[in-house]
Order: sequence, then C-alpha cells, then structure tokens
Amino acid sequence: MSHNACVAVFQVIVIGLGNRFRSEFDMAPQTKSPKGIIAVGILLFFAAIMASLAGTMLVWRGTTLDRLWLLNPRAYQELAPHGKSAGIPFLLLGMGLAVAGTGWFKRRLWGWRLAVGIIAVQVLGDLVNAFMGEFVGGGVGFVIAGALLMYLLRPEVRAAFASDNVPIVR
Repeated sequence: MSHNACVAVFQVIVIGLGNRFRSEFDMAPQTKSPKGIIAVGILLFFAAIMASLAGTMLVWRGTTLDRLWLLNPRAYQELAPHGKSAGIPFLLLGMGLAVAGTGWFKRRLWGWRLAVGIIAVQVLGDLVNAFMGEFVGGGVGFVIAGALLMYLLRPEVRAAFASDNVPIVR
C-alpha cells in the first residue's frame, strides 16, 4: 500500500470516527471544546490499529503485510525472533486500546481510567528505556507520553468522564 493510500485510509477512519461520535459529544456535559478529547480517542484507536498490525505480522508470518517491516527494520530485528510470544501480547494490547478508545468516545469513567493506565505504563516504559541507555528514544517518548498523561489528568478532562457521563451540577 502506498503512502498516499495509507494517508487516505487514515483520513477516512478519522472522519468516520468524528462523524460517528459527534452526536454523543453534543449530548455530553462539556467544559471546553472536545477537540483534545477527540484527538485522544483517535490516538487510542490509531495505536490499537498499529499494535494489532504488529501482532498480526508477528503471529502470521509470510504474508504481504511483512513488507511493512521496512518502515521500522529495527523493530523487526528485535521482535521477529520472538514470533508468537511477542505477537500475542501486541494483539492483546490492540484489543485493550480499542476498548479504551470505545470507552473514551462514550465518555465512560472506565474508559478514562483505562486510557490513563495505558499511558502511565507507557510513561514508565519510556523512563526505563531512557535509564537503560536509550536516551533519545526513551527521553522523547517520556516527554510526549508524560505530556499526554498530564493532559488526561487535568481536572476538566477528568470531569468530562465523571460518574459515567451523568451531568455535573455546579
């Protein structure tokens, strides 16, 4: 699949998700524009797709999808020797991210908690990578994931998920 085709598919997914969940956002109590909340939901689904794709390529080798490893040959070198033992956790991660994205877009408290947990684990993993010698990758990942976690923990973001979407009385 060409780069332009991948971009087109991603745009269709993003536009479709935005239209699908717009009515739910209109009904939910809001303190600010949901742009950040929509972006996090899209990120969760994008990550679910990527993790599932990696898991699929590790579990079922020899398909045309294997060409995608050319985009990240280092990851292939590190993960390919582990095959299914690495692929199955990636598939589980993809399912967890999809569940988190679903709960996120429905503004469920459990969706917020799951997203916070997943990003917190990412922050810790990036920090460990930085201390293990991957200063650039771990450091950059730590800053990005840390900023995302700080956004998720902002009171106004958390309030959008309060009591499983029961309107907040102030």
